[in-house]
Amino acid sequence: MFKRLFWIGIGFAAGVIAVSKANAYVKANTPDAMRQFVLGPDQDHVTMRTLEGLVNEFNATRRAREAELSRTYTERTNR
Repeated sequence: MFKRLFWIGIGFAAGVIAVSKANAYVKANTPDAMRQFVLGPDQDHVTMRTLEGLVNEFNATRRAREAELSRTYTERTNR
């Protein structure tokens, strides 16, 4: 169990480092107009916007699934 957590942590850290290096490379080597097209006008908060979008999508999916399960349970109990 500890080995799995260790390797997951290593993989997560490597992913964060790779993404931050790629983001820095893109910022340093692309023209401003291209960066704005790819990253949007708020280039300093791309990571937070991405995380916010992922959390919002997760919550919407979770609420939809909970509603589906509630309907299914309610239909079973009404029989």
